[in-house]
Amino acid sequence: MILLAFKIIDLKVPLTYIGSFAVFVIFYMLGTGKGFDVNYLFSHIFGGGLMLGAWFMATDYVTTPITPKGQLVYGCCLGIVTAVFRLFGGSAEGVSYAIIFCNLLVPLIEKVTKPVAFGKGGKK
Repeated sequence: MILLAFKIIDLKVPLTYIGSFAVFVIFYMLGTGKGFDVNYLFSHIFGGGLMLGAWFMATDYVTTPITPKGQLVYGCCLGIVTAVFRLFGGSAEGVSYAIIFCNLLVPLIEKVTKPVAFGKGGKK
């Protein structure tokens, strides 16, 4: 709450990270025939380092994209990669690996989501 109050971090990355992770886990539960189980979902969201990674590690100034669209893409990528590592990988924790992997993609995300300068190549 202090980070938000002093405007040190923005809500885009943590909320898209946690939200895309939750959506992936829900689709995984429904796809495997387990049915929706809120305890399973909450154990994945609140267990491990997901909250720590979403609020402190993923919002690092150096590695987070600058553009607003890039931050949304980055958060979704983090959520999906974390879910894949946790659900299908052999490691117990996928948050650190997902953050490292998605940090490698930040220059590409910035290049793709770069806004058009005012007066340059806009729609007519």
